Amino acid sequence: MTAMPQARTRRSALVGAMCALVVTGTGLTGCGEEDPNAGTNGVGKLPAAKIQAETRAAAKSADTVRLSGNVVAGGNTYKLDMRLKADGGTGSVTAEGATFKLLRVGEELFLMAEANFWNNGKGEGGKGDAAAADKLDGKYVKVPQGDPSYKRFSGFTDKDVLLDGLLTLHGSLKTDGHHEQSGTRTIRIAGDEGSGGTLDVSLEGKPYPLLLVRGGGAGTLTFADWGEDFALKQPAKDETVDYGRGLPTS
Repeated sequence: MTAMPQARTRRSALVGAMCALVVTGTGLTGCGEEDPNAGTNGVGKLPAAKIQAETRAAAKSADTVRLSGNVVAGGNTYKLDMRLKADGGTGSVTAEGATFKLLRVGEELFLMAEANFWNNGKGEGGKGDAAAADKLDGKYVKVPQGDPSYKRFSGFTDKDVLLDGLLTLHGSLKTDGHHEQSGTRTIRIAGDEGSGGTLDVSLEGKPYPLLLVRGGGAGTLTFADWGEDFALKQPAKDETVDYGRGLPTS
């Protein structure tokens, strides 16, 4: 009757000794406590600078991504919802109260907006052309590559340009704990204790960035649908207007 309790006691003592040995040897928090990196891709164990390098490499290697949220730049706030791939992108941008759609297929860029977008301040001292605005209303307008707007607008559809500009935290990097984004476990890295921005990196599968909070209140962006293909084709001819060499000033 006493042998079994004594056996259990010996086993408990042995387990306790093994726990002490493992904790001492590996720096784990202790037996019975779940390792937050167990079953992950392992980046949570890396230094913050290495995590940032790994996530930038993963993002660059992905064929596609969906980027949504807001960015503050040059005193303006832009609300973005873009799907991007190597040869173009599609989605919407809202700036200064106006929303317009962008579509780029290869080097050809199209913009769709309502008439008031094209009307260039009509009624406020501007020189908006109401007839042109009505013609362009709700149509995909082909943006000439020589137009100053081409470079500005096409940047919103360029995966590498956007990610290179966004996925950099500023200041001294540190890890900032384990978190979760839409059911996916993440490791968070922060620049200058968060003032230089924070980035949540997936601990499942490839270490893709999932959530970016830019430093200085410069916006918050989510990244999703990594590697999920989507159709990208030019609009139909009856939906398109080729305005010529240059767009109306707007």
